Amino acid sequence: MKRRLNILFVASEAAPYAKEGGLGDVVGALPRFIRSLGHDVRIVMPRYYRVDRAKYGLKPLQYPLGVPMGIIGTLWCGVYEGKLPNSDVTVYFLEFEQYFGRDGIYTENGQGYLDNDNRFVFLSRGALELARMIGFRPDVIHVHDWQTAVVPVFINTIYKNDATVGRAATVLTIHNIQHQGDFYEGLMDVLGVGWEYFNFLNLEAYGKVNLLKGGIYHATVLSAVSETYSREIQTPEYGYNLDGVVRERASDLYGILNGVDYDEWNPETDKFIVANYSAYDLSGKALCKADLQRTMGLPVRDDVPIIGIVSRLVYQKGIDVFAAAIYRLLEMDIQIAMLGSGEPWAHFFFGGMAASNPEKFACVIGYDNSLAHKIEAGADLFLMPSRFEPCGLNQMYSLRYGTLPIVRATGGLNDTVENFDETKCTGTGFKFYDLTPDAIVNTVGWAINTYYNNKEAMATLIQNAMSKRFTWDESARQYEKIYYLAIKKKTGE
Repeated sequence: MKRRLNILFVASEAAPYAKEGGLGDVVGALPRFIRSLGHDVRIVMPRYYRVDRAKYGLKPLQYPLGVPMGIIGTLWCGVYEGKLPNSDVTVYFLEFEQYFGRDGIYTENGQGYLDNDNRFVFLSRGALELARMIGFRPDVIHVHDWQTAVVPVFINTIYKNDATVGRAATVLTIHNIQHQGDFYEGLMDVLGVGWEYFNFLNLEAYGKVNLLKGGIYHATVLSAVSETYSREIQTPEYGYNLDGVVRERASDLYGILNGVDYDEWNPETDKFIVANYSAYDLSGKALCKADLQRTMGLPVRDDVPIIGIVSRLVYQKGIDVFAAAIYRLLEMDIQIAMLGSGEPWAHFFFGGMAASNPEKFACVIGYDNSLAHKIEAGADLFLMPSRFEPCGLNQMYSLRYGTLPIVRATGGLNDTVENFDETKCTGTGFKFYDLTPDAIVNTVGWAINTYYNNKEAMATLIQNAMSKRFTWDESARQYEKIYYLAIKKKTGE
């Protein structure tokens, strides 16, 4: 019989309370499914202004929490307790207005907060002090990205002999290695672990403190959010100068895909779309297509393929290369429906393209959850030309909606989309490997040619796609395995 574990998640965001990206989705979902396996799971995160205490029924703990911050001294904060929605997973919120009483999580007006180093060191140290205060003895502490990557460093140094948290194994999940938490060397005096740890085998990188690097070296076990991404971050192209550090820990690194919330992303029950449909009855998809065309101001045509794009309009997503390809794409008999926001140039460029090509290209700048669902349901194809994509969710949504993905074969895109094999009539989408305008144009052309000239293959691909599932149940079982591995590596048990 497997042992019941105490697991402490420490993270800078968790849906629905506060979310900037995939990290928030993971921390908002994975603990619920780990809990369903029989483990005691707790989460510690900041109480940002956006976390409404009344809305979520948060209750204050009786005593304040003291958080040692090295040269700054001990800072005292309030702690609120609640339950992750639709679960009995306890969430603790550290309330410290000086650090978290702001509208943004990491940035304001596009600029990172100047004290992000102290803010997330406070969260990391505070989580360990909270565990000690409430007497929660974790078997595993699961931390996420640079914001809480220093927790394993603390466990191996300051808290090494602590009776409550000292024996905990640590798991560090890398959601995006591009963001590393590198700060001025004086942060060592705030960390309080001793300047002997400011060296190239610990926290130092290029003369700065690099919190992610410290976490990679000190965590018991590492994970990345897809199998391909776990390999990619070991290369100079994707490792952002930490590839050598990751290679040193390669034997302790595991790739585990994020799951999809199929309660929300399901064409059979989706409340945002004009007609529900399934793999057995696709008639509603045609109605969704017409509704999308009307909503986006495109001509209502059932004979033209629509390519959907829902994306942050930033360098990582390959939007610049798509911009270079769009003139040739619009020479094809297609329509493109885009939703996204990001870099200012992209807002102006794609807004101008929509104005000058109203019959073929429609663009909404911003994010609209309802429209995102309409695009997934109403489009025939879905384009994701990412430079790197640690996991990606939209391609998984697209598969469920029978909207065939056209993706660059990187990270989770490579792991979740099976390339169309014309000879065997297998696959779930269309892949390209080089991130160039030619590669995008040629692969879109391949998909469009299949749409117009090989209806039988399209029907097969849609059925293949809609049968795929990427569940949090499966992800949770894989994380459970690495928790036990981490404990064995840490304690020999």
